[in-house]
Amino acid sequence: MFYVFNVVFPIFALILIGYVCGRTGKLGESASVELNRFVVWLALPAQLFSFASSSSWQTLWQPGFITAFFLSCLLVFILVLIVSWVRKHDLAAASFSGLSASYSNTGYMGIPLCVLALGQDGLAPAIIATFIVFVMFAIATVLIEVGIQSHKKSHEIVWSVLKSLCTNPLLIAPVAGLLWSSTGLLLYEPLAQVITFLAAAATPCALVSIGLFLMQKEATAPQQAWGIGFAKLIIQPLIAWLIAGPILDLPNLWVSAVVILAALPTGTGPFMLAQYYSADGRIISRVVLLTTVGSLLTLSLFLWWSKRV
Repeated sequence: MFYVFNVVFPIFALILIGYVCGRTGKLGESASVELNRFVVWLALPAQLFSFASSSSWQTLWQPGFITAFFLSCLLVFILVLIVSWVRKHDLAAASFSGLSASYSNTGYMGIPLCVLALGQDGLAPAIIATFIVFVMFAIATVLIEVGIQSHKKSHEIVWSVLKSLCTNPLLIAPVAGLLWSSTGLLLYEPLAQVITFLAAAATPCALVSIGLFLMQKEATAPQQAWGIGFAKLIIQPLIAWLIAGPILDLPNLWVSAVVILAALPTGTGPFMLAQYYSADGRIISRVVLLTTVGSLLTLSLFLWWSKRV
């Protein structure tokens, strides 16, 4: 049980530090927004570029793991999207709900947690999962744009979506890293050091930012958040395990990684996307809060079980 505590404690301790600093006024109301901007535009892209530029396509091409994790995300996304759409007949709102149920917090929590739980071998599946989460983000963005701009012409919708995706630093950075890796060239040493400094700041800043983000959320939220949270913490990891284990029979490391990553709480991405589109973020904010707290129990139970097995 000490193993579970040692793995989970640093992640949630940093989140708690952010929450306490926000509650006590040590960090102001704008700290969460500014830290998120720093992570999204500088630190996390640097971390993704750094790993991708030092990885080969062969390292990241793990078809079994990709299939298991992507299908677990996609199936939950579609399930929640359909249920939400049947209730409200609003494609944009249904897309936000589907993304909230399938958007694992791989960038903020998945990378450090997989490394702590599985060692350096856990870094590769965490990065691959981050790519897949971005794909889900892109799919949701397309559907949201279609829902919001349904009155526009098709070419205008296509242009708006392409422009949104091509300016996302979290998509550009890993692709640029892989392209640089394919050249076989070495980065200019001072520039590589700058990237290393920024990359090192990604995890602590992101986790503290989550604590600040949770502190700012409203006390009340629609009951729909409970259903979305259940889909995220229970249904998605079960689907991931079923596909990776019994169906594809992947090695233990990859099965453990896919379940850990699928069982992660919802990241702040859906809420930030809702803010960008001026949509109602009450459900998403509650889902982030519920899944972040709930994942402490679900992840601990899984890590304890997998260690005994």
